[in-house]
Amino acid sequence: MAQTPDEALPPYFGISPDEALRELGGPVGTADFAEMAALCAQGRDDLTRRGHSEGGGKQLRPFSTWEITKYLIPVAPAHFRRVLRANPALPQGRSETEGGARWFSLDEVLRLRAHFAAEGSRAKPYAPWRPAGLPAKIAAIANFKGGVGKTSMAAHLAMSAALDGYRVLVVDLDSQGSMTSIFGGTVTSEWDTVFPLIARDYALGLQAENRRRAERGEAPLPLEETLDAALTKSADDVIQPTHWPNIDLIGAQLNLYWAEFQIPVWRMSLRAWKLWEALGNAFERDGVLGRYDLIILDTPPALGYLTINGLTAADILLVPLGASFLEFDSTGRFFDMLHSTFQSIEDGENMAARALGRPEIRFEWDAVRAVVTRYDAVQQAELAGLMQAYLGRHLSPYRQDFTALVGQAGEQAGGIYEADYRDFNRETYARGRQTFDLTYAAFKRLLLAAWRRDERAAAELRETA
Repeated sequence: MAQTPDEALPPYFGISPDEALRELGGPVGTADFAEMAALCAQGRDDLTRRGHSEGGGKQLRPFSTWEITKYLIPVAPAHFRRVLRANPALPQGRSETEGGARWFSLDEVLRLRAHFAAEGSRAKPYAPWRPAGLPAKIAAIANFKGGVGKTSMAAHLAMSAALDGYRVLVVDLDSQGSMTSIFGGTVTSEWDTVFPLIARDYALGLQAENRRRAERGEAPLPLEETLDAALTKSADDVIQPTHWPNIDLIGAQLNLYWAEFQIPVWRMSLRAWKLWEALGNAFERDGVLGRYDLIILDTPPALGYLTINGLTAADILLVPLGASFLEFDSTGRFFDMLHSTFQSIEDGENMAARALGRPEIRFEWDAVRAVVTRYDAVQQAELAGLMQAYLGRHLSPYRQDFTALVGQAGEQAGGIYEADYRDFNRETYARGRQTFDLTYAAFKRLLLAAWRRDERAAAELRETA
């Protein structure tokens, strides 16, 4: 007679050591890690190929008339169809069945949006607002705790902004390369990452120091072969297109982690080199800020040198966290470490600046917001409310709900905006999309406010000039 769960012993009683030994297998050596890595690579390639074209490149799905008129171009479906009929030169879409819904590529959607922006009502927001003459804004997504949805948030913000019509550059600073996989990037070595940009910044600093040494009659510091190679590189050499027509990528791979060891060595060799400014200097030096509207930085789950570079370059910092005690506690420690790190840099630099009569430095961001992710209102409402009470305006009031669409999209090498709503149903798709649309809306408010503030400051400066 079978025992009921109440009568049965817990599963950890009565385990046979001999049976356990038979299941164990032999000892695991270093070489076995290579086999595990190869197996994971095979599996990863198999999974990612499911979202790729026959030629191996990742393809973005098409968008239906329903999606376009509901989410991308604010017009009634009937008016949208009338405009297409009246303008046969515009993209007309493709129908999979006779008389069925028409589907458009994102390239075609962007062309249609441009037409409506030029010919449609001035009262409607067909094109996203972007002040003329101002540089791109840089947003970093960071937290040193893993598993908080950092890469997911970065990817979805990039996709949201692209669907909104912005030109976006995604920069993967995490050697795990998850963001690179999402956007189908190809990265063969650290020379396809931000590494050469940071190395070039150091090499330029070294050249400047050697010029000063030559003027003083001192021997120059050596310029190693790696630095010679880095001096020939620019952002154009590491930026690659993606399957999104208005999203480009600087990817990452495992060897990028080497930068965490090399950067402090360079800093010790040249104390005058401001290592935290290297990435921002590269963007400015290569004109990257003028070619894009928004740059999204996905940082590693650690406050290392790559993260510090990303945070220094950023205008807006978003810190994702779950509504749990441990994640709230960990995020508090992250903010404490940010304070210690940047205060230490300020103190050290300003001590020297005061001695030399130079202006002092001060780190500043347009906005910093913590954002609750993977939110379950049934289980976490009370704790999320307490977190909101303590953090106030520093915690975004918008919380990313965990829906069925979030979970299913996370199982694929893509994002929610890449999911075809026909694989779910419209209600599930709308609910899953809404939580990320609200997060993007909250972020866009920060983005537009920061641009507006810069625009007004520039106008005041012109008036007083």
